[in-house]
Amino acid sequence: MSDRDLLLRILDDAYERKAWHGTNLRGPLRGVTPDAARWRPAPGRHNIWELAVHCAYWKYTVRRKLTGEKRGSFPRKGSNWIAPGDDWQSDLRLLGDQHRALHSAIDAASAQQLRKLERLLYGVAAHDAYHTGQIQLIKRLRGRDGRRERSSL
Repeated sequence: MSDRDLLLRILDDAYERKAWHGTNLRGPLRGVTPDAARWRPAPGRHNIWELAVHCAYWKYTVRRKLTGEKRGSFPRKGSNWIAPGDDWQSDLRLLGDQHRALHSAIDAASAQQLRKLERLLYGVAAHDAYHTGQIQLIKRLRGRDGRRERSSL
């Protein structure tokens, strides 16, 4: 397996394929309603919607660094932590679109480009895995019926 193939596999494992570490980022986002996506575990804490768009933004940022695309071309206004919009399904599609665009950019990049940004490229997969855990925790704290669950955390 080439370095490129390994990188693409790690990226896809963290986002949409069965992985050794448990669920991927797409898994806990399935079936989340807009209300559940907006729910905050506490004032000032991020919600699922913000985490999903944040992951999309960083896939975009890494792709931009890889391809030289100009800043300011992210489809949503803002950067890094972006407030929930009006259409949850649209933002889920944005996340998928950004993942596929990054995947394609990695596939098309030269070996020299990949070496130059290797840690950043592996890091975006770790970023997905990290925020997947946060999303799982937020869902658990919210509970199935929308009320807060008692937790022994």
